Amino acid sequence: MADSGIGSRTTRREDKRFLTGKGRYTDDINRHGQAYAYFLRAPVAHARVTGIDTSAAETAPGVVAVFTGKDMEADGVGSLPCGWVVTDKHGQPHKAPPHFPLVRDAVRYVGDHVAMVIAESAAEAKDAAELIQVDYEELPAVVDPMQARSSQQIHEAAPENLCYDWELGDKAAADAAFAKAAHVTKLDLINNRLVPNAMEPRAAIGEWDSGTDEYTIYSTSQNPHLLRLILCAFVLGLPESRVRVIAPDVGGGFGSKIFAYAEETACTWASKKIGGRPVKWTAERGEAFLSDCHGRDHVTHCELALDADGRFLGMKVDTTANMGAYLSSFATSVPSYLYATLLAGQYTTPVVYANVKAVFTNTAPVDAYRGAGRPEATYVVERLVEIAARETGRDPAELRRLNFIKPDQFPYQTPVALMYDIGDYEPSLDKALSMIDYKGFGARKAASEARGKLRGIGLSAYIEACGIAPSAVVGSLGAGVGLWESATVRFNATGTVAVMTGAHSHGQGHETTFAQLVSEKLGIPYENVEIVHGDTGRIPMGMGTYGSRSLAVGGSAIVKACDKIIAKGKKIAAHLMEASEGDVEFANGQFTVAGTDKSKAMAEIAFTAYVPHNYPEGVEPGLDETAFYDPLNFTYPSGVHIAEVEIDPDTGITTIADWVAVDDFGNVINPMIVEGQVHGGIAQGVGQALLEHTVYDRDSGQLLTGSYMDYAMPRADNFPTFRVETTTSACTHNPLGVKGCGEAGAIASPAALMNAITDALGVEIDMPATPEKVWRAAQAKLRVAAE
Repeated sequence: MADSGIGSRTTRREDKRFLTGKGRYTDDINRHGQAYAYFLRAPVAHARVTGIDTSAAETAPGVVAVFTGKDMEADGVGSLPCGWVVTDKHGQPHKAPPHFPLVRDAVRYVGDHVAMVIAESAAEAKDAAELIQVDYEELPAVVDPMQARSSQQIHEAAPENLCYDWELGDKAAADAAFAKAAHVTKLDLINNRLVPNAMEPRAAIGEWDSGTDEYTIYSTSQNPHLLRLILCAFVLGLPESRVRVIAPDVGGGFGSKIFAYAEETACTWASKKIGGRPVKWTAERGEAFLSDCHGRDHVTHCELALDADGRFLGMKVDTTANMGAYLSSFATSVPSYLYATLLAGQYTTPVVYANVKAVFTNTAPVDAYRGAGRPEATYVVERLVEIAARETGRDPAELRRLNFIKPDQFPYQTPVALMYDIGDYEPSLDKALSMIDYKGFGARKAASEARGKLRGIGLSAYIEACGIAPSAVVGSLGAGVGLWESATVRFNATGTVAVMTGAHSHGQGHETTFAQLVSEKLGIPYENVEIVHGDTGRIPMGMGTYGSRSLAVGGSAIVKACDKIIAKGKKIAAHLMEASEGDVEFANGQFTVAGTDKSKAMAEIAFTAYVPHNYPEGVEPGLDETAFYDPLNFTYPSGVHIAEVEIDPDTGITTIADWVAVDDFGNVINPMIVEGQVHGGIAQGVGQALLEHTVYDRDSGQLLTGSYMDYAMPRADNFPTFRVETTTSACTHNPLGVKGCGEAGAIASPAALMNAITDALGVEIDMPATPEKVWRAAQAKLRVAAE
């Protein structure tokens, strides 16, 4: 118990199968008689489709069927929905153009789905697709969100290509605050578009059983129940009772696998069309670049007002957010409720006003990517604060400290809707400053300069909102689903336990941490706990994994189910020990009668529940409990990351010399897994800040960064050894006191790194800080110095 319960650095049990090649991913699954799908994708960014000739493809070797949007239309297949309605500043719902799995009249980005070929092999399907003749009447394309409103209209339903013009906060109060400011910092920022690049590309198998009229979908999904709901209720019109979604081992998602996509929809529909043969599709990496939902892509003007003492008076933010060509499942919520509500940061800024304009362009859809709105918000806040410190001659750390929300101010109502339940920000700042030897930075900078190098240091004091909830609140804001979580804890007669959770693991280590939690809660051996997830046929309905919600929401549901197990166990134990139920206590896996030596182990209670020969009257046999947990509030992880860089002005190469991260995640179940999550998040943030950038040709709309030859992913030598520590202020409203850790690194790191780079350069540049961009800035600085 001592080495596998809560707080233990227990190694991940799932890693053995992954490291030995025994994982079972969607592409590993092969169904009897399966055929293979290939999708013909639009080679142009914007065009009317005036004709499609599939005759040559239909007679090609191995071809089973060829389908177009007209075939799906004839069967009444609906549009892929956006599940969050954002109401604009005029009280109108966002513009929601249809998004059909196969296009019907026009293509709207390079990679749009034109036709589907099904053949006996993947190669034959791909070869046949090349024989399809499509007549395109090309139209002007727009990829720059700042040009979208004055460009060719993409959807009839969205004049000026505007999805919504939305605001949060009090504009008049913000203007008044700025009018009395002693100093105003202004900044223009670009939050560059990213391709998620999960290790496992998306894949799907759709299978219709003609005998039962049931469907089974194997999918690389972070959210199998939501996928089933969308396909049944909105797209295919199937009863949920006849659809089973199985998401087996999933090799990363980072948000991009939450959504319902065209491919899994079409494979499911097509299986019935070809007589029940399973239809399998696995994305090539090039397809993933074209068609996976991208992330970020904001253009922002922001301002921060300060008084003469350096206290923040107000903030104004104007953002244009690129939605891409269509709305993905939760796209509308990311630059609105998941972004603007975090613009208060860790600070007591009295007024914040945000205006967000979401626009359509001829690019791949944009939706949640690790952090989903919170990295964009932190980037705005922490870049503004850093520049304000430089402009007013203040130490960046102390300016933050001056404006921090103090512990005695919690719960704290921000001016942008959220109420933080708890926090203590200075300990994280102090620990981070100590770890990086902040006071010694001047000497290190001088040493770098002596070697002809530029050195900079940058801070990022972030906060995020995790465990999106409660359902009543998000429902009032336009969410189309509840955001609770479920769990079933089921004892077997021999004392082992199966836990069925609605949360889904795709790299987070749930099979380990959830087992630790149950082992501690019920006092049973860790190895006797099995975690079951990812199969709508085996688990209660759940809401999946995203937004760092697994432990705070899913783990809390498990705790509630365990509490029910213990409550029932007390009834059984009281009967067996001939005691009053009120006198029975439970601890460390034992039911005892207070003040006596009478005791029954949990395993004995479980056996009695299934072999109820001596059993209390009125108590049902079995030991199997289900619980649902709907949070009372978001959780609010926070922390401080500090990056230190050295730049070679002759090459523009940025070397990260040091990195410290001090995070407050509340109570921690497994420190090793938490550290791994932080490391992974920082790596993704560093990738955005230094290297990654999705680029479309401005005239043709062609994706120019469609492979790893052009899209620069970070590698091991881009990183130092991250030094990670934690502080703790336990969440006040969930039974575990946890907050969530999965996105923190990606939220904090871009601002920290760009603050360090611009500190070294002495000028502002946008992400990504590529060697060329840094070299040009460094050369300009050297020329100015020489003059």
